[in-house]
Amino acid sequence: MLICPQCKFENPNTNKFCQNCGTSLTHKVCPECSTEVPVDAQSCQNCGAECGTVWWAIIAKKALGGREVGGAGEAGGENPSLSLSSSLPPNPFSELLVGSYLDPQQRYQLLDPPLSQKEIATPTEVCVRVLDCQPYQISLIEAMLGNQQQGVIALSEGANEIPSLAKLYIDLQSQTHPEIPLIHDAWQQGDTQVVLIEDRSNWQYLLDLWQEESTSLLQLLHWCYQMTQLWVLLEPVGCRQSLLDLSNLRLDEDQTLAIRQLYLEPWNSQPATESPEDTEAQQEPPLTIQALGRVWQALFRQSQRTQFGSVVQMLGDLELGNIKTIAQLRSRLEAISSELEASDAIPATQQKHPTAPTIMQLDEPEDINARTDELPTIVLAMQLSSLEDAGRTDVGRQRDHNEDYFGIETKIHKLEFPKSRILQAQGLYILCDGMGGHAGGEIASELAVNTLRQYFQQHWITNQLPTEHSIREAVYLANEAIYELNQQDARSGVGRMGTTLVMLLIQGNQAAVAHVGDSRLYCLTRKQGLEQITVDHEVGQREIARGVEESIAYARPDAYQLTQALGPRDKHSINPDVEFFEINEDTILLLVSDGLSDNNLLETHWQTHLEPLLSSGANLERGVTDLIDLANQYNGHDNITGILIRAKVRPNLES
Repeated sequence: MLICPQCKFENPNTNKFCQNCGTSLTHKVCPECSTEVPVDAQSCQNCGAECGTVWWAIIAKKALGGREVGGAGEAGGENPSLSLSSSLPPNPFSELLVGSYLDPQQRYQLLDPPLSQKEIATPTEVCVRVLDCQPYQISLIEAMLGNQQQGVIALSEGANEIPSLAKLYIDLQSQTHPEIPLIHDAWQQGDTQVVLIEDRSNWQYLLDLWQEESTSLLQLLHWCYQMTQLWVLLEPVGCRQSLLDLSNLRLDEDQTLAIRQLYLEPWNSQPATESPEDTEAQQEPPLTIQALGRVWQALFRQSQRTQFGSVVQMLGDLELGNIKTIAQLRSRLEAISSELEASDAIPATQQKHPTAPTIMQLDEPEDINARTDELPTIVLAMQLSSLEDAGRTDVGRQRDHNEDYFGIETKIHKLEFPKSRILQAQGLYILCDGMGGHAGGEIASELAVNTLRQYFQQHWITNQLPTEHSIREAVYLANEAIYELNQQDARSGVGRMGTTLVMLLIQGNQAAVAHVGDSRLYCLTRKQGLEQITVDHEVGQREIARGVEESIAYARPDAYQLTQALGPRDKHSINPDVEFFEINEDTILLLVSDGLSDNNLLETHWQTHLEPLLSSGANLERGVTDLIDLANQYNGHDNITGILIRAKVRPNLES
């Protein structure tokens, strides 16, 4: 089946246009010049920009005993795609020519020649870029992962069709680890396995930025800490070798450490048919964290960076075996980071007797493995590096007027020097969904937004978030303004105007949200996916809070009736929810009225309409327009409003 790139509708393979939205299934639009380009073309015929869908293909022969292999390199090696398994007949990949296809269906076309015989130490695996000539065709792996996420089938039901190397990617992908490339497709054909993953061949090398003079030692320690996190992640699947080849260590657009592909550890690739004695004689000793120390030494050596005294001591202790566990290694990294931060903060005249560095308390070693996924990278505090936003409102397809209203107010002060950059940002985002009919709902929503804006213009004058008391006071004032207008106009019953409210305040990487009613705040990160931050103030949720099962609570005819709103009654009838949180990773924040959130629209489409917006190159104005169009397509029964905020962070090197 063909999956529409716009609305994700499933179409028959013979369709040229989406049956649901009419989008072309044979052509795409060039992102550079907007020329229509065939979906199977690598480049735009007009401007030459690369438009094709390209994957990184790992093509491997089975080792003895039927074990599939993954490449394994050495620190600083030149060929990260080489396998350490036993030799096969010379050049088993001679049939792989540029322009030929990997599969009988002629979907994946080779863009690069395979490595020559002289470049391959043990010729059992090659890696090449391939062009997807049928990019809208869903792959077996994508279908299985989709069914698994929806609970339709367990992944094990199709496990026999999946190469063992592919299962490693699938397992890590199901745990949501953006450091690991996403898997797209995989299959076995005779004695060959093929695995297609996200192409990271053009990502920046860690070594390149490591050797930049403007890269601080604190940043280097930050990457070392991230490597310890990946070590713990990769140990259970036997892929720690992935961290030991410098050419496999890459950085994403936010300078977060990632790997290009997974390599199996040599001792994990022993033939299953050999006797235990033979295996013991041949296999290399298991990896220890000394291997990480050697990688760091290689990075310093090849970058010609001078090592700080405490770093030299740490690397020496690693090599001698005095540091035995990841917990101990993290503790040393944190202590060195604290030492550097303290020396930067204390004047030179006072550094003869520096205060003891603050070292964060670590979990016991046995707790580290169990909680690795939950641990943030804590060597450095995070700071905001950019703050962007866009908002839009639409009347929808059934209403004759718009009762939604929103306000955005940001203050950004940037200081930039050759070796440092400081961003001081403050953002106020308000969205209201009015009620009360024409000349009622729209008055209430606009009045609420303006009242709140005026309040914070007068009371939010420091570089700290307002207190919970101050935020509540602002909401009560907005309620009072609408309530008094209702009283003056002698409005009664359903004629009384009111509005919902969701409001986000951002100061640096600190944030606060306040809401009344069923307008919502969502949060999206690569680590956690989409999360709904606010809980609707409606009868159904009230009953659930009282212990009623969800199916029973929402079977009530008044389940979606609001329990709180601004304006209809005095301040004693409302109790705004106020919550504070930190932004410690790149985040998309989305404020929406129910016209955009109804029918689980965002929960269904976040991967296609929100996740791409995490990239710095994605246009937020276009993103919010696409969300409005999506809501009109699937909902459209109500006014539709959305505010998108993209907050990107980086380690605080000036702390």
